[in-house]
Amino acid sequence: MAPRAAPPRFGPLQLALAAAGTAAAALDVCADGWVAAEYARGGQPGWAALALGLLATASVATQACSWLWLRSDPPALRPGVPPWLLAALHLLQLGFLFRCLHALKVGWKVCWAKAEEEEEQSRMAFLSHDISMLRLFETFLENTPQLTLLLYVILRTNKAEPSQGLGICTAFLCVTWSLLDYHQSLRSFLQDKYELSLGSSVIYFLWNLFLICPRILVVALFALLWPYGVAVHFPLVWLAMFLWVSLQGTDFMESPGPEQLYRAMVAVILYFSWFNVAQGRTLYRSIIYHGFILVDSTLLALSWLWCRSPSDEHSYLVPVVAAALPCYLLGLALRVTYYKWLHPNVQAQQEGGYDEVDTNMRSGGLEFLSLSVPDLMNRRMRWLAQTQFPIPWLAGQRFLNGAASVESAV
Repeated sequence: MAPRAAPPRFGPLQLALAAAGTAAAALDVCADGWVAAEYARGGQPGWAALALGLLATASVATQACSWLWLRSDPPALRPGVPPWLLAALHLLQLGFLFRCLHALKVGWKVCWAKAEEEEEQSRMAFLSHDISMLRLFETFLENTPQLTLLLYVILRTNKAEPSQGLGICTAFLCVTWSLLDYHQSLRSFLQDKYELSLGSSVIYFLWNLFLICPRILVVALFALLWPYGVAVHFPLVWLAMFLWVSLQGTDFMESPGPEQLYRAMVAVILYFSWFNVAQGRTLYRSIIYHGFILVDSTLLALSWLWCRSPSDEHSYLVPVVAAALPCYLLGLALRVTYYKWLHPNVQAQQEGGYDEVDTNMRSGGLEFLSLSVPDLMNRRMRWLAQTQFPIPWLAGQRFLNGAASVESAV
């Protein structure tokens, strides 16, 4: 039996990044509040209500997930505060912030106290994984719709206020950074010495940015002509994505009811960006998804180009719309580049071996991090890691040739 691996190391750099992430999340909420206040001050209470509504919806969904996870977590992972106080914090929409501050407290202890180091490292890994996932949910439920609203308002009024500029910058940064942070968090579950390099991280960041930007742009342009059309388009696409997720049989939450909440939030993510939720090869699912989004976005863009007035004051946007398709295709090209040349598995193969993501078939196809404190394993993120890092067919065949019984892995 292979020796147990130590949990991912959490040091001063990781503590600084966690503190920066918490500060960025707080800044983003402040920026959204500032934008909503400016709308109300400018005589647009509808826009202000919509901005606050998006913020409230994302917060309620995130707090609900956080509370459900805390109730199902091992006792050793629950903060040392009374349950009624935790419930009150989540009702007051402060549960996620409390998680972040609690993680910073544990991270400080891990970095400097040196007490029960291995168990505290496991505890910190558990907390970090949950925060990464909650941040992803909050970002796509709040930041991406806020970005669409901000672009719509700027295009509608033909001017950009400082608050809107700050909101756009913080939202784009939060969206793309949350995807990268989520991906890195999942990789930490694998007994894999090949981590994401700086170049790989930059490309991963860019291809997500280049795929999300055109999507947000065409939805904002569609809303520019038919503001209420988005109220029809979004539910229809969301419903299609919800059915797509449901048919893939997710098993993320502890019970069927909360599982529907998870699927509903993933469907919102899929409205803007790719998110894998099922084990197995992702190539065909990815092709179907990107093909659907490309067709849908193209139809939205063509609708705006066809129906706008020739004397429209937004004629300067025609070149921007024309550049949206090349931007999306560039994002797809960067994604192919990442997986073909920059993925950590490629480095493993070039050095004469295979990444454990590819070759080890334990736990349904992957050899995951095995902690000396098994109660501190994050079951939710472990399951997601199994879906995000499928075994390539060739590596699976090589393993099958040398194994006698692998039925559980196939």
